Amino acid sequence: MEFIDTIGLETHVQLKTKTKMFCSCLLKTGCEPNTNICPVCLGYPGALPVMNKQAVKLTVKSGMMLGSRINRRATFDRKNYFYPDMAKDYQISENGNPLCIGGGVEIVRKDGTKKFIRINHIHLEEDAAKINHYATTSGVDFNRGGTPLMEIVSEPDMESADDAILYLTALKEILVYAGVSDCNLEEGNMRSDVNISIRPKTGEGLPVKADGSVDYAQLGTKVEIKNMNSFSGIHAALVYEARRQRQCVAHAGTLVQETRRWDPEAMETASMRSKENAHDYRYFPEPDLVPVELSEEWLEAWRAELPEQPEARRRRMVAEWGIAEYDAEILSQHKANADYFEAAAAGLDKKTAKQLCNLFMSDVMALLNASGTTIDKVAMKPQELASLVRLFAAGTINGPTVKELLPEIFAAGGDPEAIVKERNLAAVSDTGAIEAFVDEAIAANPGPVADFKAGKKAAAGFFVGQVMKLSKGKADPKTVGKIVAEKLSRL
Repeated sequence: MEFIDTIGLETHVQLKTKTKMFCSCLLKTGCEPNTNICPVCLGYPGALPVMNKQAVKLTVKSGMMLGSRINRRATFDRKNYFYPDMAKDYQISENGNPLCIGGGVEIVRKDGTKKFIRINHIHLEEDAAKINHYATTSGVDFNRGGTPLMEIVSEPDMESADDAILYLTALKEILVYAGVSDCNLEEGNMRSDVNISIRPKTGEGLPVKADGSVDYAQLGTKVEIKNMNSFSGIHAALVYEARRQRQCVAHAGTLVQETRRWDPEAMETASMRSKENAHDYRYFPEPDLVPVELSEEWLEAWRAELPEQPEARRRRMVAEWGIAEYDAEILSQHKANADYFEAAAAGLDKKTAKQLCNLFMSDVMALLNASGTTIDKVAMKPQELASLVRLFAAGTINGPTVKELLPEIFAAGGDPEAIVKERNLAAVSDTGAIEAFVDEAIAANPGPVADFKAGKKAAAGFFVGQVMKLSKGKADPKTVGKIVAEKLSRL
């Protein structure tokens, strides 16, 4: 029997706020354990939570970017459980009345087919503390306790590990674009609980009830893999788990609903605990927080702050600047790069914009990688890079001069036009002057002349190099090559 994977993700995203969800403690990585704490995030009796408006705003903006319906009245609940990382013995979360409902992300598979991955809802909650395990003891660091977390719950629309990674990649790009999170996986800014089951392939699409909702009972026995914080780990865990479940069914085994963990060393999942169908978290309304009431004025103001969608920007950049789809894809992966490029390209024609793109994609990217910095932190202003490209496009300077000046301007900034004028770096375009340099080079190097006459055509490249030295790099290489070829052919 042929089976199909059914995958859904619960993705936790740390929001980009300065303080915690319900108190004024700073959110800062790398601090000594238990230094950014207070009675609220430690759950002291009588300490009252105060809502972080910025966290609400960022969650709503995320929903807007993802096409969700915004709930104008959201409420918080207490999710009760006992564990050392939750000092209050409950987590404040949104259970039945979340901020954002519906929406989704479109993915494009390798074969070019598209699939819309639906989002069930997005809710806001506080993160737990961090447990550090040592040789014989464990310690709890409450610096992270109370961090604003946005949980994005997808529908079980993904059918492979590849689908899951495409979804997460698109989701991360949108959230970073909107400025709601850094989505830094290494720092735990983005992690997922992965749910997977297999079902017999009997037709297209998910099984649905009469009302059109997903019939979860027909999706097979679900396994949850907790707290995955790398895309590679998620992909490997899903591939392994899909294979394990198929092998279990093939050998007449019984799949059980359970929570499993991923062992990256063994490259396999391992059972942690069985999971009942009904959760026993004893949710009840949070008595210390009033409902979140969102005014239309707030929503309009937040909507006005939204950036262009990454995919829409890629299409526009191709049409507006005439650059290749691949270049638009790479540039738009980081909003700061795309912003910088478009600021530099403003006012350029398409031909010059393409030259700007080529320079950015090659030399500027190389400088960024070598310096370990980002484009928004370099001294070179977009207008300065545009000026450098304009000088090249106009023939005022040649390619070698561009490559000579770029690292200097990248590091310290400066007006390229003024630098070229001050240092007399303008290209030598006078063919008479170039011919004189060629004659001088030929006269001074009889050996390579003899080589060329003997059939060693590569000797012509030697003379191009000599002329570039004589002109101090200011001659146009193409013109030099043409004149060298003509003069050598007449010898």
